[in-house]
Amino acid sequence: QVQLVESGGGLVQAGGSLILSCAASGGTFRTMAWFRQAPGKERELVARLIWLSGPTYYADAVKGRFTTTRDSDKNTLFLQMNSLKPEDTAVYYCAAARRGIIEMAPQKDYDYWGQGTQVTVSS
Repeated sequence: QVQLVESGGGLVQAGGSLILSCAASGGTFRTMAWFRQAPGKERELVARLIWLSGPTYYADAVKGRFTTTRDSDKNTLFLQMNSLKPEDTAVYYCAAARRGIIEMAPQKDYDYWGQGTQVTVSS
């Protein structure tokens, strides 16, 4: 059974940092990604990574502030978030796909999703 378990969310002041983790088990994925959904908004892609080669996408809103990496030994995806802003407040989701995704694919192309972790940035 495939499981994606996020952790690391919380409350942080503007300008602070957080690291999110997504522990994957039960399957092999070519693509993993971070999405987020703010209150009243649609879920959006934040960062995407091809497991064997590295990051392939960052949303303009997070470029230069967020970095996604993976630990292959631990089958874990990370999202390092620096210089956080109140507009980064959202539920952050980890997603995984069996195929390699390098284009802006619909969210339905991701086969598995985590339960989400809340990130709140206070001003």
